[in-house]
Amino acid sequence: MNTDKDSSNLFSLKSKIAVVTGAARGNGYAISEGLRKYGAQVIGLDRMSHPELIESKKCIKCDVTSTKDVAECLKEYPRIDILVNNAGVSTPRPFLSYPEDIWDETYEVNLKAPFKLMQYVANAMKDSGGSIINITSLNAELGFPDNPAYLATKGGLKQLTKSAAMDLGKYNIRVNNVGPGYIATEMTRPSWEDEEKRKARTEHTILKRWGQPEDLVGVCVFLASEASAYITGQDIYVDGGWSIKGL
Repeated sequence: MNTDKDSSNLFSLKSKIAVVTGAARGNGYAISEGLRKYGAQVIGLDRMSHPELIESKKCIKCDVTSTKDVAECLKEYPRIDILVNNAGVSTPRPFLSYPEDIWDETYEVNLKAPFKLMQYVANAMKDSGGSIINITSLNAELGFPDNPAYLATKGGLKQLTKSAAMDLGKYNIRVNNVGPGYIATEMTRPSWEDEEKRKARTEHTILKRWGQPEDLVGVCVFLASEASAYITGQDIYVDGGWSIKGL
């Protein structure tokens, strides 16, 4: 049994190389900045990256659904220690008329891209181990209306994480899920700007507030660091208590 770990340094990410998808704004940007503050070198990937982020080398313009594009963006990094699959899309439509092209795009971004990235990165982690963090959602656990592709892909990602945890554990690669609740981002803007919906979602949490992207930083630093060295295949919901609330 190893009891020699320095507890004062458990959360350090110094000298670690991290890849974060969807890093140009919202949750991905906050997670990237949080990992940097704890010492990681962060490679942000985003298909919509802003010029100032590209210029500062905080984010690379990259289509995460393209294996070729990802390989080109990451070719300079033979070692990767942390992967955060954060990029995602959500396009609500009624179930009975849900368009096939939107279904396909949601699957490509929310489920297939994380799978291909995990495959790619795990090959770079095999010799030294690493941590993969998949950003799922309350929608992976609970039923919500008029968004079948999002629920299906986030539920699929939740189970893909468990599959990867089983298969990659022998390489000391840990794989875990972080499931945000209602976080105030561009994606959730329509609900936030609807006063009735904003109030209803606030009241459904135990903490009586929406989350902020920065609320995801702590759990991601924890799962990326040695502080979580014996944790894999788990779901951690950052939802203000939404998922456990009864009356």
